Amino acid sequence: MRLEDLTNFRSLVTDALAYYGKDCTPFVLNVWWAGCSRFDYEQVEKALQKHAMDAQRGQFAPRVADIVRLLEGTHTDRAAMAWSKVHTAMSDVGAYTDVVFDDPAIHAVVEDMGGWPKVCRWPLGELSYLQHRFSEAYRSYAAQEQYQFPARLGGERCADIEFERKGLPPPMPVLVGDPRRAQEVYRLGGASSAAGVGYTVMQALSLDAGLVKALPKLVSPEAADD
Repeated sequence: MRLEDLTNFRSLVTDALAYYGKDCTPFVLNVWWAGCSRFDYEQVEKALQKHAMDAQRGQFAPRVADIVRLLEGTHTDRAAMAWSKVHTAMSDVGAYTDVVFDDPAIHAVVEDMGGWPKVCRWPLGELSYLQHRFSEAYRSYAAQEQYQFPARLGGERCADIEFERKGLPPPMPVLVGDPRRAQEVYRLGGASSAAGVGYTVMQALSLDAGLVKALPKLVSPEAADD
């Protein structure tokens, strides 16, 4: 959501809690905004309606965790979706190209596992083991509010300085997933996990898309194929 959605969001949460006879204090509103601002207003509205109609959970007033679970799933669900993105990019993008995923936890995990080229070249017969290692590490990072990660996952290519010596711009990384969130990962990350910045996950993924206008124009997998 954007800041201009804040007024409508406050009314939405106030009305939703009033349905259950609950008051909505400024503190409660701040907690809801911190937890839900990374989603679209319409997504939160539909999730609140879905919660109210749930035969079991709908008997009780919604909490932020209920809405996040409806919109993102559990850590296990997220790990499965993250692995699907990585597995697809391994074949569609490959080891020779830099990539930026829309999830900073993916960057942290892949960096811990030896980097993008190593993951891409993992033996086919051991992919199930790779998936298991990735999923376990991803769930660990996803449970944290703050951690470090690289801005991009570097492919096996010439260093940027080699392009500069020839008067050429270095190749832009390929975005994987939601472009706006991938831009945020690129902006907030470091040169490597050791040089990355610490950050609050909820804040990072809820930043206004306008903050990334000054970034280099990154490309999506579709654009890279053209």
